[in-house]
Amino acid sequence: MASSRKGRRAPSSLPMPLTTSANAVPELPPIDALFLIDFDVKKGYTIVWQRTAQGVEVDGRVEYKSLPSGLHTVSEDLIYFVHDGAHAGLSAFVNMPCDEEEARNARMIAVGVLVPLSYGRLGRAWRHAQGLKDLAAKLASDRSDTPLLEAYWDAHKARNDAPQPAPDAGETPITTAPAVTFSEPPAQQQQQQQQDHTKGHTRNRSASDGNSLAPAEHRLSPYHPAWSLTSLLDKFGPLVFPIQRAALLRKRILVSCHAPVHEVCDFVYNLSVLSNIPLSLSNILPEQSPTQRLRPLFCIGVHDVPFLMEDYEASKRREQGESAIEDDEAGSGWIACTTDSILAMKDTLWDMLITMPPEHTANAQERVWPVVECPRGKPVKATQRDLRRFNALRAGLTRLAASASAPRPDSPGSDVEGPRTSTSYSNTSPLQVADDSFDKVTEPLSWTALAYNGYMWWASAGEQLRSEEQEESAQDAALLADLTPTPQTPISIPAHSSTLADSLSSLAARRTSASPTDADARLELATIAYFHRLTTQMLSILSDIVDSTDEAYPSSPYRDDEVADQGHPAEEEVDPLLEGEEEEEEEDPAAQAITIDSRSIENMGLDVWSASDAVFVQDLMRIYFGREARVEGKGVEVCGVRVC
Repeated sequence: MASSRKGRRAPSSLPMPLTTSANAVPELPPIDALFLIDFDVKKGYTIVWQRTAQGVEVDGRVEYKSLPSGLHTVSEDLIYFVHDGAHAGLSAFVNMPCDEEEARNARMIAVGVLVPLSYGRLGRAWRHAQGLKDLAAKLASDRSDTPLLEAYWDAHKARNDAPQPAPDAGETPITTAPAVTFSEPPAQQQQQQQQDHTKGHTRNRSASDGNSLAPAEHRLSPYHPAWSLTSLLDKFGPLVFPIQRAALLRKRILVSCHAPVHEVCDFVYNLSVLSNIPLSLSNILPEQSPTQRLRPLFCIGVHDVPFLMEDYEASKRREQGESAIEDDEAGSGWIACTTDSILAMKDTLWDMLITMPPEHTANAQERVWPVVECPRGKPVKATQRDLRRFNALRAGLTRLAASASAPRPDSPGSDVEGPRTSTSYSNTSPLQVADDSFDKVTEPLSWTALAYNGYMWWASAGEQLRSEEQEESAQDAALLADLTPTPQTPISIPAHSSTLADSLSSLAARRTSASPTDADARLELATIAYFHRLTTQMLSILSDIVDSTDEAYPSSPYRDDEVADQGHPAEEEVDPLLEGEEEEEEEDPAAQAITIDSRSIENMGLDVWSASDAVFVQDLMRIYFGREARVEGKGVEVCGVRVC
């Protein structure tokens, strides 16, 4: 029997929108621990200096988390990790040449902090990044200069009289910057609430799916992980969509990489944010649906294997319906990165493995993409629909970057020349842009799709296919509505001297070279809003299908006793007309598979020809709504006979 949908999520169990001002929460989050780790050729990594709050233990716990394997090959790095489930850790590593032969002519140290997770999934620890890097550089030159650590600890240690953060403060880039919000026009918000009320839902509009960005407040602090979102899109390409779908299913996702790990830790954070469940869906999802976010573990190693095994056992108990789990997030999926290749070999510890190419492959003539497996040995590729959506997304982001870099007449710095992109446009459709490098990570067009396209082209002289392409383009444009400037033509993209495939690479390069203090975060916030809207689109359609099915085939709380109505005693059993005939019992509609037609699949933004997307819809229905689904494929029937 499928679980009932009468119970909805309690609003108090979900993170509420951040409403506090910038003055209510310290600029730098208070720290519960500060430590200095030094590498000794005989003893290995040892803590040579530490200060901790009461009850916080770091000895034998943070050394290997702060310094993952392979760091000796790089000169510096920033490492994020989670400590005992209550703190987020950040360490700044420095590898400096020296004249000490006993140290093998290299001095490797790390300065790290622990920040309470009450300040978000990373505790806003990135705000300490610059300070830790400065400390590490100075202490690498003179390890005896520990008064610097004492001063930093006294300035930033947690105090009992310090203002406490709001629940989940700084949870996403949208709420991390105090004044960065998504808003909705009052008239449109009232109209949306009236529409939701008529459907029987009280959908609270949230920061994740608002229709417009608050002007002049698109700011993120330096070292915020969201600054690497354009690099994430550039390095993963259309693969970001199947990875985000796996994150929505709350899979255990492991990213195998090489040092340095700073950018990959940022990717872990961003993928967790992109797979958030928007608050607007809180009233249409059952109580037993997955957690609102995918838990990021950031950098892990072989010393975390016992924890991963415990989480695996918790996931099996959760699948069996056991509710007695102490930690709400235990067994609910996670995403992490590692430089220990042995973890990638233990396929019982993860559901999806992402193998990042080495850094030197960035200069290769042919594009080298990450390898995604789920499960081990089964490659995961983007669908044809993912590829078209990715082309539309990067075209929209390129338009947004062009508009953001253009000088404004009322801006005091409008006369300053900054990085620009071409504002010329062409009539080339992103659906028609070809990039051979994407072929390696994209599913080929199926024979069924080829047959359907050929038949529809012949039967309708191409009108049907053009109509479907325009509808698909309008759907993708709606996800970027009021986030990017309107193109000059119905379907147009900026024409650059380089190919469109290089547009995100150039954007990522400009984001890296630009000063984060001066640059705004329009691209990053638009990307987050885009994926949140995509999630809302998929889950809202499934919710409507479930509601329509329940309304069409309601399950009665009781069954009429027809035997009593005919004058027979209710307790007396009536013999069947034929011996051996058993009374057929009506099947509970909630236990029946819900049919999802190809039109709904298209409206969800998925590929009707992809078997992997069909499996995803079935898993999404089962995990979030506790119902089984049957997906109908697309095709053409002639005189009742399916021809393709």
